[in-house]
Formats: sequence, structure tokens, C-alpha cells
Amino acid sequence: MSIKLFRLLAVATFLISGSALADNPKVGGSAMFEDKTIAENAVNSKDHTTLVAAAKAAGLVDTLQGKGPFTVFAPTNDAFKALPDGTVEVLLKPENKEKPAQILTCHVVAADADNCGRQSIKRSYSRHQ
Repeated sequence: MSIKLFRLLAVATFLISGSALADNPKVGGSAMFEDKTIAENAVNSKDHTTLVAAAKAAGLVDTLQGKGPFTVFAPTNDAFKALPDGTVEVLLKPENKEKPAQILTCHVVAADADNCGRQSIKRSYSRHQ
């Protein structure tokens, strides 16, 4: 199953909360709003319904509604479909709450990835001038 989880990560997309972007980025056809939490934005994405279900099953919604910044490498529904048949259904069972929590927390970084990238570029650029 670790190869399948790697594929899940490889097909992942970004949901960035707290980024200072000129326009609201769209994920799954829905705008992602800077003033909303990752959880509030994710429920509006048609491409992340399985992720939302898994976050609920794992009891992670409150965490993702907390004050960030957080960056989520958010697996799409297609990424979950790449898993072997029945895997998602097993992961979403209440008695398996620990497993989706372990998997999903590997997809969360307590940082604003957009801002971190800008800072790295600035530092790198400054050193080479």
C-alpha cells in the first residue's frame, strides 16, 4: 500500500491557506478565499470531496479550522481512486479513524508554503548579486 500512498501524494494538488495572492485561486472550480480556513475552502472543491470525507472520518476538521498558517498537499478524488478497490471505504470506517489521521497529517505542513517560497527566492537572489 505504500506505493499507492506515494501515488496519492504524487497526484496531490495544493490548497494554500493564508496566501497573499492578487486573485483567489480556484481549486475544483471553486475559489479559495484567504479569509477562510482550509476546511472551509476544501468543502467547496468538487475535486476534494473524498479528502473532506477522510478529514471528517479522521477527526481532523477542527485542526484544519484552526489558526494557521497551514499548507495542505491535498490529494484529489482522482488520487484516492488510484488506490486499490475498497481502500477508501475501509479507511473511512469509524473503527479505522487512526489510519486516515496518520495518512492525512503527512500532507499538512504548519507553514505558509507560498510565503516560504518567496523568502527562499529572495535569500537566494540576494546571495548571487
